[in-house]
Amino acid sequence: MSRDLIFLLAALLCEILGTIGGFGSSVFFVPIAQFFYSFQFVLGITGILHVFSNTSKLVLFGKHVNYRLLFYYGIPSVGFVVLGAYLTTIVSFDWAAFTLGAFLVIFSLLLLFFPNIKLPANNPNAIISGSLAGFIAGFNGTGGAVRGISMAAFNLHKNVFIATSAAIDFGVDISRSVIYIDHGYFTKDMIYLIPFLIIVSFIGTFIGKKLLNKINETIFKKIVLALVLIIGTVILYQETLKLF
Repeated sequence: MSRDLIFLLAALLCEILGTIGGFGSSVFFVPIAQFFYSFQFVLGITGILHVFSNTSKLVLFGKHVNYRLLFYYGIPSVGFVVLGAYLTTIVSFDWAAFTLGAFLVIFSLLLLFFPNIKLPANNPNAIISGSLAGFIAGFNGTGGAVRGISMAAFNLHKNVFIATSAAIDFGVDISRSVIYIDHGYFTKDMIYLIPFLIIVSFIGTFIGKKLLNKINETIFKKIVLALVLIIGTVILYQETLKLF
């Protein structure tokens, strides 16, 4: 019981940080959840959690969705998330966790040293980054941050950014969750967590939305990226010891 309570409190914090930082809660949730449960279960619970999380974001921000970007990012993201999720069924989970740690380290360092990095705002880059983000999300649990770098080039209002990302991720998370559940990543004995995760996802998004207009986003994002770097380094070290 105490482990589940700490896990749910951690999930709440991840939802708040993910909403404010604009990177998505999975950047925090996937690596932190590994300290409580197996990576296989983490993939399953992350997919399910984010269905609820993105539903809550669509309820709060849905009127701001940019449907053009939803089309160019969403379709390739859904296609490649299925490929990434299926790959987890035939590749060792240690390698999936290792790539997660590497991704978090590279991603955080890139944005810490080059905070204004952007890809040209065009359809080909939207399709490519959407495909990459979808594949990474399916394989190691988090990929929305990759898409975020590309979407930043469109200079979207933060409400439009959050709403469009949530709409894309909604399709991504339903698709991968079907594969994860079909392969037993999320077992029936853990169903009791779902109602609590629904509550956590809505509360975390609501708090994040309230805080969004009251903090310095630039400073906050640097703090968030530093946390991502630390988490990624720890995971990379642990998985390196297992693999090599």
